[in-house]
Amino acid sequence: MKKRLISLMMAAVMAGSLAGCGGGAGADTTAPGTASGAESGTTEGTQTGTQAQDAPGQSTIKWAMWDKDLTAYYKPLIEAFESGNPDIKVEMVDLGSSDYNTVLTTQLTGSGSGFDVVSIKDTPGYTTLVNKGILEPLDSYIEKDGVDLSGYKGLTDQIAVDGKLYELPFKSDFWVIYYNKDIFDKAGVEYPTNDMTFEQYDELAGRIANTEPGQEVYGSHYHIWRSTVQMFAMLDGKHTILDGKYDFLKPYYETILKEQEDGICQDYATLKTSNLHYSGAFSQGNIGMMNMGTWFISTLIEKVGSGEYADCANWAIVKYPHAEGVEPGSTAAQITSLAIPASAPNKDAAWKFMRFVCGGEGAKVLASTGNFPAIMTDGIVSTVASTSGFPTDDASREALQTANLYLEMPVNAKSSEVEIVLNEAHDNIMTGNMTVDEGIADMEQKVAAVLGQ
Repeated sequence: MKKRLISLMMAAVMAGSLAGCGGGAGADTTAPGTASGAESGTTEGTQTGTQAQDAPGQSTIKWAMWDKDLTAYYKPLIEAFESGNPDIKVEMVDLGSSDYNTVLTTQLTGSGSGFDVVSIKDTPGYTTLVNKGILEPLDSYIEKDGVDLSGYKGLTDQIAVDGKLYELPFKSDFWVIYYNKDIFDKAGVEYPTNDMTFEQYDELAGRIANTEPGQEVYGSHYHIWRSTVQMFAMLDGKHTILDGKYDFLKPYYETILKEQEDGICQDYATLKTSNLHYSGAFSQGNIGMMNMGTWFISTLIEKVGSGEYADCANWAIVKYPHAEGVEPGSTAAQITSLAIPASAPNKDAAWKFMRFVCGGEGAKVLASTGNFPAIMTDGIVSTVASTSGFPTDDASREALQTANLYLEMPVNAKSSEVEIVLNEAHDNIMTGNMTVDEGIADMEQKVAAVLGQ
């Protein structure tokens, strides 16, 4: 019963986490954002929350977030925190999802919001708040409490601004390879592994593909986001979307365009014209492997459990393919974080709550609701892997253990503008409007203009 409950909660939370945002996924309105909750019908900017009544010796902190009534982990996090901190109550204030960043910025730059803790939805929103000087630096709190940041697998280094931290991640989804065991079994080909180079991945895709008309099996599948191609090249700790020089993307574009030409993967232009969602593509049962984020796991669990996805019921996952010399388990991540406004009236209480949510205790609560916390310990991996409907093979469980996590969108004031350029060039390359060399030259010329502004 407990496992079934977790599975249902996962479905409820994650089915909605296909709402759009950055990191390359922004090219599609159904893309995952921070994978932190569904786009809701909440009126933009409308504050809703439970008005807390302070008991003697008790203080109340106000937490700004979105999708209060649609997100399964809010209430368990608060209940767990309040049970161990009876002197602090947490009041949720829902600012709506679709225009959250704008509303939050307006509130914090005005007067009277009284927020003690705020959820950070994405990199552009975080950058805006830091640039406006309205977030509290966390370094003194971290140093005072001796907080160990190693559990974040390098994420905290990437979100530091001028050497200072203004947010801490509490939720993180990362990219893996989903595969259909039935296709590999039928082809008599060994399953993908957790230590697979990109070249081995490409070779495996070719071995399981079937190009016979009417019997097509695609060895690989790439959704239309630029992330599905470009992120392969950005997991070495050296390259990001802000490089300005993009020759490092060329081998990956050439390989995937060759797969497309040979019928190993579906045609990009066709996918874009048909508006075929990646979940619909994988569910048809004729795709061997697909690169996608962990937000898709609960959708598979729910849809396979209901019988709707019968053709891919025998699915599993492995770690993301890596370049030669790169540590297995290096992958891209999207995070949801907490921050303390500089104007917060209860900063010490806010930090206590933030440390709980973003630390190991909060991670256990998140995992119990079927979500992926930013800190993944062995115990938390066991909780997720024991969810009813999760693949039972050891490789899938091992795939939940990451080595290095790299943000899809780096923290930089120009990240959003650079991404627009890369999205346009990606579309032109994949549709054949530009050669790979022409597309890379276009990226470099236009990004140079953006970075030089």
